[in-house]
Parts: sequence; C-alpha cells; structure tokens
Amino acid sequence: MKYLSPDIRIVKELPTKLQSLDLEPIGSVVTDIEMMKEAKPDFYMQHILPILLKNGVVHFVGFGNRLAFDPMPFELQRLRCRCNFHALNFIPRIQETAALLVRRLRGSGSYVAPLDQHLLGPKFASSVLDNNKSSDPPLQQEGASSSKYLALHLRFEIDMVAHSLCYFGGGKTEQNELDSYRQKHFPSLSTLTKTKKFPSADVLRTEGLCPLTPEEAVLMLAGLGFNRETRVFVAGANIYGGSRRLAVLTSLYPNLVTKEKLLTQSELQPFKNFSSQLAALDFIACAAADAFAMTDPGSQLSSLVSGYRIYYGGGKMPTIRPNKRRLSDILMKNSTIEWNVFEKRVRKANRQTKHVSARPTGRSVYRYPRCKECMCHA
Repeated sequence: MKYLSPDIRIVKELPTKLQSLDLEPIGSVVTDIEMMKEAKPDFYMQHILPILLKNGVVHFVGFGNRLAFDPMPFELQRLRCRCNFHALNFIPRIQETAALLVRRLRGSGSYVAPLDQHLLGPKFASSVLDNNKSSDPPLQQEGASSSKYLALHLRFEIDMVAHSLCYFGGGKTEQNELDSYRQKHFPSLSTLTKTKKFPSADVLRTEGLCPLTPEEAVLMLAGLGFNRETRVFVAGANIYGGSRRLAVLTSLYPNLVTKEKLLTQSELQPFKNFSSQLAALDFIACAAADAFAMTDPGSQLSSLVSGYRIYYGGGKMPTIRPNKRRLSDILMKNSTIEWNVFEKRVRKANRQTKHVSARPTGRSVYRYPRCKECMCHA
C-alpha cells in the first residue's frame, strides 16, 4: 500500500455506507465467468466502470488474471510490474526462514547476492552473512565451505506425470497407479483416454511433451558441465518414485539437498500445513541461486522464478530452460553415444534455447518481463 500510494489509492476496508450494501442484488458482484480471458482495458471501461459509477463498489469474485498482456497502455503495464516485482513482498516469517535456508545453502562463504534485498527485505538479507554456525544443524556444518549453488526445480510430481500420459519405465504397476490417479483427480482426461485415440508415449516424448525424469535431469546437468562437487538444491516435493527415483541424482551429486534436509523440523513446523508457503521457501531459494535449472518450462514456479531473475538480474542470472524436444531427440535416438559428443549436443541445444531477447506477444509479463514497460528496475 505504501509503495503504490503515488500511483493508486488503496483502502483496507470499504466506507461504512458501502459495507451495509448487499452487493449481489444491486449487481456489483462480477465473476470471472462474466469476464473474457485477456480482456482489454476498454472492456473494463465499457462493462465495469458503469457498475462502479452507479453503485460505488465492484466486488470481483473467483477472479483470475483477466487483464490482457498485450496491447497495454504503458502506464498500466508499468503499474502491473511495479505491483508484482516491487510492492508485493513475502511476509516476515517466510523471509526470515528463507534467509536461514539461503545462508545454509551458501555455507561459510555466504555473501549478499543481487536479489537478496528484494527477496528477503533489508531486515533479513544481511542475516545470510551470519557465519555463526552454532544455530545450524550439525549435518549442515559438514563440508559447508562452498558458497555457490545450483537450484533445480524437478517438476516430477504424480499430478504432472499422470496428466502427461507418458510412460516412465514402471511397467503395469506404474500404468495402473497413474490410471487410478487420473480417474480420481482428472476424471475428464480419464474418460477421454477411453473414447479418444491419443498419441503413443513414444510420440509424446519425441514431441517434448513428457516431463523430464530425474535420470534425464542428471544427464542434462552433467552434460552442461556441473561436476560431482556441485551443491544442488532441489525444489519441489513428493517426487514420483520417491527416494528410489532420487537416488540417481544423489549418486552423481552427493551434495544434493532439499529444504527438508537444511531446515530442522521445528523450523519447518509453522509452514507444514501451508503448501503455498512451503513453495515460497523453494521460490526464494531458487531465485537467489547462482544458477537455476528447470525441467519443465511451463511449470508455474519455474516460470515465475525465471521471470524474477530476469527482472532483477539484468539478464546476468544464469537460467537453464531445457528444450525437451531437442533433449528427447538426443536421448532417444542414441542407444550408444560418446560422452564428448553427448556434451556437445546438450550444450548446443541449451545455447539455441537461450536465443530469446524480447517477450513473446501475449505472454505473461511476470514470466517474461522482457519489455521496456516492465523493466522499471533497469
């Protein structure tokens, strides 16, 4: 409220005379069903402003992001970015615990990185420099000299796996488990699979429509040159296949950690029943990383982390966004391949994926803040 006060007046509650109104009968309630997706500003002027002028109040219910990303007047796009990247901050409890998480990730070589002030706020950003390890768990004090780390968002939870309709080598057991999950959580998709012919799992993989497995993620990172000493922070929870599936990651990257390993039970307890707050801790650890790798560019957390790093990093925060189609081509068409050839192909695919300088039309400014209206910070 304080940050946006020069731009717009925000109040905490309605005036008394408006509080007493029954908003639904007077027509002041607007749902997202009544708003087209990507509505232009003139839609609001024609349909919403008259309600506001008549009743003095509009109540948006169940409202997603209905405002268009393009074309937008400069001042509205700028206001949107000022709100998203500047005015909105994590609550102190999240910032404090995230600062603890980042400090333990960086170890004894802790330093204040460019994004720390924005992610953690001035109060907690400096605490990542606290080298007094007396409050840190003994596990985290061992081998804690490296100050740089790679964050990896491994989007391989069961919902993603089941919705993809891909096959991951688990035979009949996997097929039955994913079918059962789809029937319960994606009933429409489950019905469609029985009435409509879908592309085979191999075709889906060839088209880059399957999430990267932990095994494929390991090959990608190794091919890009991340060696065994790399400290890897894995964001996300409940990886499909559990510890068995993660074993391939930990065998190559023994310095792999999660927030559950770095924070004690008592430190995590306040967030246990709040999945979005746990995700916020992952978000901060990923955004503050020296390098960030995602396994699915369409994932919400990965996209928002990438956007945050673009906005505040000035294009200098390394982000690995794999092209799954190119990777599948490398992995599927080579039953045997020399390691140096594999490395060259993976690195070439990564370079080609990075050739994006401007925000594509119609794409979210939160995920792709590459436009002059959005780069307020720069």
